[in-house]
Amino acid sequence: MSRNRILVERPLPRDGARRTGRGARLSPSAPRTVTVNLAESPLGWLRARGLVSRRQFDAGETLRADWERAQLDPAVTMRWDASPKGRRGAARDPAAATDAQLAAKRRFEAAAEAVGAGLGDILWRIVCAGEGMREAERALGWPARAGRLVLGIALDRLADHYRIPRS
Repeated sequence: MSRNRILVERPLPRDGARRTGRGARLSPSAPRTVTVNLAESPLGWLRARGLVSRRQFDAGETLRADWERAQLDPAVTMRWDASPKGRRGAARDPAAATDAQLAAKRRFEAAAEAVGAGLGDILWRIVCAGEGMREAERALGWPARAGRLVLGIALDRLADHYRIPRS
């Protein structure tokens, strides 16, 4: 998980009255806030709170890495920095980046196919697009708290596809 921390205070949405012991209502004038780490992915947030297993997290991070690699544009203009050297001092092949992108795209598509059509939507929204669970559920028209269950199933299938051992 990322060690970077970009902390901000965000107001919590008004989701009904809060109660304390014996049903007493708290003052609605006191706004509630939460500290959010902007550098943390939604999947990292779920992992940090024990809501996904290490195996599920690793599978999701592998998928996200392939998705990001596949989205990189090839360098089409001249680079003015020093040319990187490969093995035995040979210059790096300029087509290698494109080949790496194509390979990442193939891996991503194979993983999405292995997960299945009904599960891929929530997986892409949370892991690749970085949407929060609430936003993903709303966008898919799902009831609250349904996304976490479906995401867990999708991540398990993804881990099976990547052959990540069960702990």
